[in-house]
Amino acid sequence: MNSNPEKDHEKLRYHLALALAPKVGPSVFKAILAYSGSAKDFFQLAKGKASKIPRVGEKLLELQKQSDHLLRNADEVIASCTKKGYDIFISTSAKFPHRLKSIEDSPVILFSQGKGSLNFERSVGIVGTRSATTYGKSITRKIVEDLLPYQPVIISGLAYGIDIEAHRAALQIGLPTIAIMGSPLNQIYPAAHKNTALQLQETGNLLSEYAPGSKMMPGNFPARNRIIAGLSDALIVVEAAEKGGALITAEIAYSYDKEVFAVPGNLQSTFSEGCNHLIKKMKASIYTGPGDIAEALFWSKPGEEQVKKPTLDLSERDEEEKKILTLLQEKGESEIDLISFTTEIPLGILSSKLLSLEFEGIVKSLPGKKFKLLI
Repeated sequence: MNSNPEKDHEKLRYHLALALAPKVGPSVFKAILAYSGSAKDFFQLAKGKASKIPRVGEKLLELQKQSDHLLRNADEVIASCTKKGYDIFISTSAKFPHRLKSIEDSPVILFSQGKGSLNFERSVGIVGTRSATTYGKSITRKIVEDLLPYQPVIISGLAYGIDIEAHRAALQIGLPTIAIMGSPLNQIYPAAHKNTALQLQETGNLLSEYAPGSKMMPGNFPARNRIIAGLSDALIVVEAAEKGGALITAEIAYSYDKEVFAVPGNLQSTFSEGCNHLIKKMKASIYTGPGDIAEALFWSKPGEEQVKKPTLDLSERDEEEKKILTLLQEKGESEIDLISFTTEIPLGILSSKLLSLEFEGIVKSLPGKKFKLLI
């Protein structure tokens, strides 16, 4: 079915008008849409009904009175993007990245510049410290080169250090790469990476949730990490201090149930502390080579027989294992105490069973005495 350009434009206008309104973040926007049906319907909703929308207070209801101003602002943004050649993707569009649609705190609007697709087959995020060592840069290049046979899109944040090394390594060997920016598209930050930003647009994209001309804020950069995590099928942390943006991205990716890997490092190196900590806390697996990612995500190289994800066969399992695996199939992950309570298996026996299943590669232990099913 062909789309109606006028209807699509009207939908875009109202979506932008609401999404770019003051104090309307992604969670509030999604609450409004869940109740109203569309941004346009919200502006036309009776005040009594609008007041019942979760997370919408009296100040936000004032937005309805500002619809003309907000729509003019939306029109200016659309005109600016058209002039500069930027694409606008709204969360209700089929072209919006499907990897982000199921994430609760994902952006509801994205601005893009480039020729790449945002719905790619495979992706790997690579992040790390801005103060990368010679070793860290070398390992980053090797990681990207080793991933070439699997043809993933390389995701990173265009920052100094590991990020820019990942982008440049991808460009050098012909892999598409996407840079998630903490600034609007018209303001490349850092400016020193402008040439790389221009080059990657030939096969990839610059991506930002911030409208062209908007003010760049310090909080934008931690916020953009959730987009890096969300777009990545697997995330690799190369070098990271005990605190920093790379660890934030890893924590977010872990909360999204993504495959997280960390390159282990020298115990005396400041920039190995973050990676070693992730491994210690079991929030990341040790990265030893591309086979780790291929195995975790069931990737095969071109020409290889497709790797099939194993199916869970309960017919050969004893009653306790059947109860455990059935529960984890339903819950996804669960705490050991809850598993014991639900299945009525004593903790001593349960611990032994879970350990055996973990050795088989069927379940995985998580921090907080939780377990998840891997099949």
